[in-house]
Amino acid sequence: MRILAINPGSTSTKISVFDNHEDIFTINIKHSTEEICAFVKVIDQYDFRKKVILKELEQAGIKLSSIELVVGRGGLLKPIPGGVYRINEAMIRDLKDETSRAHPSNLGAILAHEISAEIGSNAGSYIVDPVIVDELEPLARYSGMPEIPRISIFHALNQKAVARRFAREHNLKYEDLNLVIVHMGGGITVGAHKKGRVIDVNNGLDGEGPFSPERSGGVPVGDLVNLCFSGKFTQDEIKKKITGQGGLVAFLGTNSAYEVSKKVKEGDKKAEEIYRAMAYQISKEIGAMAVVLEGKIDGIILTGGVAYDEMLCKWIEEKAGFLGRILVYPGEDEMKALEEGVYAAVKGELEIKEYNF
Repeated sequence: MRILAINPGSTSTKISVFDNHEDIFTINIKHSTEEICAFVKVIDQYDFRKKVILKELEQAGIKLSSIELVVGRGGLLKPIPGGVYRINEAMIRDLKDETSRAHPSNLGAILAHEISAEIGSNAGSYIVDPVIVDELEPLARYSGMPEIPRISIFHALNQKAVARRFAREHNLKYEDLNLVIVHMGGGITVGAHKKGRVIDVNNGLDGEGPFSPERSGGVPVGDLVNLCFSGKFTQDEIKKKITGQGGLVAFLGTNSAYEVSKKVKEGDKKAEEIYRAMAYQISKEIGAMAVVLEGKIDGIILTGGVAYDEMLCKWIEEKAGFLGRILVYPGEDEMKALEEGVYAAVKGELEIKEYNF
C-alpha cells in the first residue's frame, strides 16, 4: 500500500511517501518569509503549497497514480474524539473558516483531499488524531470560572502514536492501559491516558501546565491580569509572551533545549536552575495526572524532541520515578504516526470515523 502523508508547518511543508510502512521518500520543503508573507490568510496558501508538493513528487519520480491513500495533518476543527477520520466536505468547510483560529495545520486535510481527488476514485483521504482531540472527562472540563471551561489542545498525534507503539512492543492493547505521556517539544503537554482515551491533559497552546522552550505555561493569574492592563503591552504582545516568547526563550534567549543543555554542561548555573525548574514543573504535572489515574499507572512515557536530552529525563525520573516506570521514546515522527494510523484503519484495525457537524 502506497501512502502519501502531508504535514504543513508555518514555514515548511513536509511530505512523505510510504510503501507498506517503508519510507521511500521524505522531504521538508522550506518556504521563505517572503513567500509566506505574500498571503494575507493561511487558507490563501493552498494553491502555492499544492503546486510545490506536486512538483517535488514529480521530480522524485513518484507518479500520482501510484498513490493509494493520502493522509494530512489534522487542523483546528471542532472538538472530536481521537482516531482516524475520513476527510469530508464538513471538515473542509470548518478548516476554511478562519474566524476562530487560523493555523498552517488546517491546510493538511485540504491538501490531502484535493490531491486525493486528483489521483482518482481509488484514493481516499484521511486525518489522524488532530490537535483538538477531546476525550476529557466531565470533571476535567471545569475551571474556576464558568465563562472559561478547560479545553483539550495537545500533541494528540504523537501521544497516541507512542502509546500504541508501547502497547505493540509489550503485546498489549492501548485500550487496556493507563499511561501518563509527556510530549516535550516547543510546547509541553502531559496527558492521562485511561483505556485508550485521554481523559485529562493540559492545554499546551494557551498557557496551561509546565513552561516549555517557548511557552509560558501556567503563570500567577492576578499578576497576568495586571500585566494585561498595565498599558505596556498590546493584546498580541501578551499572547506572544504566552506562546512563542515564553519559557526558556524568555529567560535565556533561546528556544533550543539542546543549547540550554549545552550551557548547563558548560557550568552555566543560571541556565541549570531554569532548566531544572522546567523539569520540576513537568514532574509536578506528571504527579497531577497520576492522581487523575488514581495511581494505577502502567507506564510514564517521555517523548518529543526534548526527550533526547538524557540529563533532563534523568531529572524528571528523580522526581517522578516513584509513581511508575519511566520510559523514553525520543523524537516526534509525525509522518510515521500519520502513516501508521491510516494504514491500521484501512486494514480494519482501527475504526474509520466520520466528521459530522
